[in-house]
Amino acid sequence: MKKVSEFVGKYMAVIVLVVAALALFVPKTCLWVQTSWINYLLMLVMFGMGLTLKFEDFAIVFKRPKDIIIGCVAQFTIMPLLAFLLGKTFGLEAGLLAGVILVGTCPGGTASNVMTYLSRGDVALSVGMTSVNTLLAPFLTPFITYLLLKTTVTVDVMSMFLSIIKVVIVPIALGFVINKFFGKFTQKVAEVLPLISVTAITLIVAAVVSHNSERILATGAIVFVVVILHNLLGYLVGFGLGLALKMPLPRKKALAIEIGMQNSGLATSLAGTAFPDLAMATVPGAIFSVWHNISGALLANFFRRLEEKEETAATKEEKTA
Repeated sequence: MKKVSEFVGKYMAVIVLVVAALALFVPKTCLWVQTSWINYLLMLVMFGMGLTLKFEDFAIVFKRPKDIIIGCVAQFTIMPLLAFLLGKTFGLEAGLLAGVILVGTCPGGTASNVMTYLSRGDVALSVGMTSVNTLLAPFLTPFITYLLLKTTVTVDVMSMFLSIIKVVIVPIALGFVINKFFGKFTQKVAEVLPLISVTAITLIVAAVVSHNSERILATGAIVFVVVILHNLLGYLVGFGLGLALKMPLPRKKALAIEIGMQNSGLATSLAGTAFPDLAMATVPGAIFSVWHNISGALLANFFRRLEEKEETAATKEEKTA
């Protein structure tokens, strides 16, 4: 089971992409996955995240408050504004605009921690930012979404707040408490968490894409272009911010990945709660879920190679000196 879990975790991007393509072009194969399952599947993922959290993960808030504050402010300003600007620039209809902005206003997900680790980035900072931003999400995600969409659609702020508490905060808190008091048990369970998380995320993508395949295909390439640009610009601006603040390379990596990768599963879940009359609002989150795992893996590989080249160059200089 451990080997299966490692394999699934390693090839997550490929698995999600294959299932998404199947759900899009042959929707009948995935229609058995109901959209009503999305909240429960996301709760399972968040519970898994809680099982991996320890008090030490929050210690960075007190040890390096400046880095965490920068990460939090960047997370809840860069991606929401990019989403709004891209949505308006490409003239997205109300449902797609709402979905793209929801992706932007959500916190980073656990995938960003994995990609930061693979890129040899500052994992402690990544986990700290994800944890703090997730705790802030019940307040900031509905508020920022309302600010950006209040003149376009009706935003049910209270429903969003309660949904995030139920789907995100409660499962994470439960997992955290269990990990605190039953650490030996959670260490064993942690080995299969990648398998559980990837399965849940894949089912969420399958549900949203298969039930909206006609609508997705009808939008043409526009929604894919917006989602891809949103993600890539998030990486770029995040890394640029790290450069401007003269952060060490590992921190720049963590900041770029944390900002560019969003908890798109949460965005998909919230879309159904906050915008029940806008069917297309769930689509951007589903597409983002597929794409950011692919781009994140590619970026992590690029960052790792970049660091290896710098290390090789530094070694040559030392030998020359």
